Amino acid sequence: MIGNPVLRVDGRAKVTGAARYAADFNQKNQLYAVIVGATVGLGRVTAIDVASVSRMPGVVAVISHLNAPKLAYGTHKGSIDPAVGERLHVLQDNQVRFFGQPIAVVVAESLDIAERAAAELKVSYSRQQPVIDPKDPKAQQVTPDPRGRVHADRSRGNADAAVASAPVKIDERYDTARENHNPMEPHATIAAWNGNRLTLWSKSQFVVNEQAEIAAIFGIPVQQVQVVCPFIGGAFGTSLRTWPHVTLAAIAARHVGRPVKLVLSRKQMFFTTGHRPRTLQRVALGATSDGKLVSLIQEANGETSRYEQFVEAVTSATNYMVSCPNVSTRYRLSPLDTSTPTYMRGPGEATNMFALECALDELSYKLGIDPIELRRRNEPTVDEETQKPFSSRSLMHCYTEGAERFGWARRDPKPRSMRDGRLLIGYGVASATYPVFYAPANALARLLPSGIVEVEAAASDMGPGTYTSMTQVAAETLGLPMDQVRFRLGYSVYPATPPHGGSMTMASVGSAVRAACIELRRLAEGAAVAAPQSPVFKASVEQLEWKQDRVYRRENAGSGISYREIGNRAGKPIEAQGSSDHDPELPKRYSMHAFGAAFIEVAVDPDVGTIRVRRTVGVYGAGRIINPFLARSQCIGGIVGGIGMALMESTALDPRDGRIVNAHMADYVVPVNLDISNIDVSFVEENDPHVNPLGVKGLGEIAIVGIAPAIANAVYHATGKRIRTLPIRIENMLSH
Repeated sequence: MIGNPVLRVDGRAKVTGAARYAADFNQKNQLYAVIVGATVGLGRVTAIDVASVSRMPGVVAVISHLNAPKLAYGTHKGSIDPAVGERLHVLQDNQVRFFGQPIAVVVAESLDIAERAAAELKVSYSRQQPVIDPKDPKAQQVTPDPRGRVHADRSRGNADAAVASAPVKIDERYDTARENHNPMEPHATIAAWNGNRLTLWSKSQFVVNEQAEIAAIFGIPVQQVQVVCPFIGGAFGTSLRTWPHVTLAAIAARHVGRPVKLVLSRKQMFFTTGHRPRTLQRVALGATSDGKLVSLIQEANGETSRYEQFVEAVTSATNYMVSCPNVSTRYRLSPLDTSTPTYMRGPGEATNMFALECALDELSYKLGIDPIELRRRNEPTVDEETQKPFSSRSLMHCYTEGAERFGWARRDPKPRSMRDGRLLIGYGVASATYPVFYAPANALARLLPSGIVEVEAAASDMGPGTYTSMTQVAAETLGLPMDQVRFRLGYSVYPATPPHGGSMTMASVGSAVRAACIELRRLAEGAAVAAPQSPVFKASVEQLEWKQDRVYRRENAGSGISYREIGNRAGKPIEAQGSSDHDPELPKRYSMHAFGAAFIEVAVDPDVGTIRVRRTVGVYGAGRIINPFLARSQCIGGIVGGIGMALMESTALDPRDGRIVNAHMADYVVPVNLDISNIDVSFVEENDPHVNPLGVKGLGEIAIVGIAPAIANAVYHATGKRIRTLPIRIENMLSH
C-alpha cells in the first residue's frame, strides 16, 4: 500500500458533510459566547458598563476581569509554547497589551444576541501609545533567551574580514511582512463541564497539549480534561497553541453552568491566534571571481510580543545550505505591543531562504554566472556547521530534474530580454529546505473479532491526509487491504502523539502506527498458535510465514489462518501498543534535512506593474513518499502559500493604536483560483535509512520555502528591478 496514490479514505465524509469539525459538536442546552476585544493598543481598562447589556433579553452573563475567576496558570511538560515568557493571562487584570486583546466575553441564548450585546458593551480606557513597528526608533532589540530552541549567534572563520577583502561582494537588506494564517475553518471551541470534568470540542493541531494546557490553567488534573478534534479545516500552525478563546469558553461554561460555544470571527482571528512575524534581514556575501563563496553573513530581527518571546529558525538553514569557510549568523527580537507571533507554514526557513536565495541570485548576476551553476559550485559535501554528513542530500538532483522539466535552458540570462508580446517574461530559481523532525509518539492497534483492525492515535489532520497515510502504513504492515483498517485520531484519550506540525506527523506517528501493527501481528501469531483448532497450533515463530492477511506453516502453505479467524476465535479484541522507536544517536551522527528546488516563470506588465506567476515547477527530495497523490497535493498547497507570501499577503497595522486595518478577506489578499496557473510537482527517488523507521521526510513546510525567493528572482530577470521587500506589489514595481 505504501507508495500508491490512493484516494483519501475520509474524502466521502468531507464532501457529504459527515465530517464533524469543532463547531459542529453542538450540545443540549448550549449557550453562545462572543469575545469583546480592546479598542486601544496599550493601556488599562478603567471601567466596564455592564448594566445596559445585562438587561438585554437573552443575555446570560458578561464576564470580565471584574468577575472572572482567578486561574492557576500553572505549567506543564511537553508544551510547544515558546520556551521563554508567559502566555496571556486572560481576564486576570485590567491591563491592555495589544489591540484586540480579549477584555470581556458576553454569553447569551443565541449568537445574534451575544454579538449585539458585545457590540453594545461600553468600555473606558486609559491609553498609551503602542510601539508596533520594529523600525520605530523606540523599538529595541533583545537577544533571545538562551533557554530557547534557536541559537542567537553562530560563526565559523572570520566572516567580516573575509567579506571585506572578497573580490566580489554584495550587502543588502530584506524585509518580509507580517502574515496571518486565515484557514477556511475559524477557531472554535465548545466547552462543557460535568462537575470538575471538562470536555472541549476544540480546533487543535495538538490535542494532548491543549488538554494539558487547559488543565494547567485551571489547576485541575489533566485526566479531568478531554479534547476532541477529529477534523481540522486548515490551520498551517495557527492551532498549534492553545489561544485565549479556549480558556474563555471554559471560563464561560463554568460561570453559567451550561455548555458554551465560542467561535472567533474572521476579524478576531487576526488579533489573538498568532501570525508570521515581520522580519528584517541583512545578507552580505563575498566571493571569488569564479563564484566560490568566501564569506556569508546573515542577520535577522523578528518581532515578538512584550509578554513572551517567540523565536523561529530564521538563520539556521544558512549554516548548512552552501559551502563557505567564513559564516556568521545573528538573530535578535524586537518586543512590540502586539500579540505573540506563532508558527506559520515553513516557520523560520521560509523567511530565512527568501533573503539568502535572493542574495545568491544577486551575486550570480554580478558574477555573470548562471544561478544554478553558482549553487552547484558552492554545494557542500557535509554540513559544514556541524561537520556531520548529511543523511541524504538531493538538492543538485532536484535542480537537474527541475531544470529539465521547466526548460531552464531556454532562458536568456540578460534581465528584461524575454517577452511574450508586450509582457516581460522572467525565470527564477531558489533552493528549498526543511529539517527532518522526529518526536516520540504512541499508537494502539486493535484486532476485532470481525477481522477489522482499529488503529488509534491522538494525532490531528488539518488537511494533508493523515487518515489515509496512516491507514496505508497500517495496512501494509499487517498485510491487510485498506478497507479492513480503521484509523482514528483527534481524541486526547488516544495514545499521545507530538503536534501536527513541523512536518513530523508521518515520521513520528507513522512510525508508531507501524510499531503497533508489528506488535499486533506478533500477538495475533501468539493467539493463532495457542488455539487448538488452528492450523498453526503449537507452531514456533520460525515455522510461521505471513502472506497478506493469513499466517501459515512454511511447510504447509495450503492451510493457514486469517486475521478474521484469529480475532473470531479469540472472542475479544486483541490490543497492541506501539511507540516510535528511533536510535537517539542518529541525529548526533547525521545532519537530516529535506531539500528541493523551485522554478518560477512570471509575466510582468511593464505599463501597470502587474505580476502573474505563469508556471511553477517544484522538485523535492523528501525520502520515501507514502502517497504520491497526497504528497503532490501538499506541495501544491505550499506553493500557493508561497505565491501569497511573495505577491499578496501583508497584515497592516495602524501606527496610532496597533489596530489591524485589513482584518478581513477583502483587504487581506490571498491567492484564489484565478491567481494560480500550471503547477508541476515531482519527487526525486531518495532512500534515507537514517531519518526514521519509515524513511520519510516531511512535506508540509518545504514546499512553501523556496517559492517567494524564486518569484522575486524571476521578477528581477523579467524587469531588471530588484525588490527586496515582501510582498511585491504593483506599487513596488511602479515606484522602484
